[in-house]
Amino acid sequence: MILSMHATASWRPMQSGDLPAIMQIAAQVHPGYPEDPDVFAERQQIYPQGCWVRQRGNRLGGYLISHPWLLGKPPALNSMLCTLPGNPSTYYLHDIALLPEARGSNAASQILSQLCTQAECAGLNTLSLIAVNHSSAFWQRQQFQHANHLVSAEKLQSYDRAACYMVRPLAPIRNPT
Repeated sequence: MILSMHATASWRPMQSGDLPAIMQIAAQVHPGYPEDPDVFAERQQIYPQGCWVRQRGNRLGGYLISHPWLLGKPPALNSMLCTLPGNPSTYYLHDIALLPEARGSNAASQILSQLCTQAECAGLNTLSLIAVNHSSAFWQRQQFQHANHLVSAEKLQSYDRAACYMVRPLAPIRNPT
């Protein structure tokens, strides 16, 4: 099949068959933060609605892993969750990785909009993440605020010395009266 050079890129739900391409993207984009394939597979299995891939034609240009979690208690890098908390207090963006050709295309903003909606529908009023690779300025432009005071320094340093825990407040859910 011949694909047009103008094929539109879009986010779609991750499928288990995407894992080899996701691992290649992770190795290229986050070489200093390796995670086992089982970590990605587990996240997709326990919370598939939070796992997305960016596709253009038949090629993946990025992925996103997210799930409900506990504010101020981000999971350790390369760790299994086993289950999601029964009483989550934030929507955690575990990982987003975009290949260079997918950057600058508004891809992150598009999927963040989707995540905000998912979080609000789940009754959560924040998104949270650990910014690595000196990306905190990017996340600040996406309305995330530094919140290192919520996480132990030891936890952050397990990522790297410049890692930053960040939180984005969402509009509170209005209860119909």
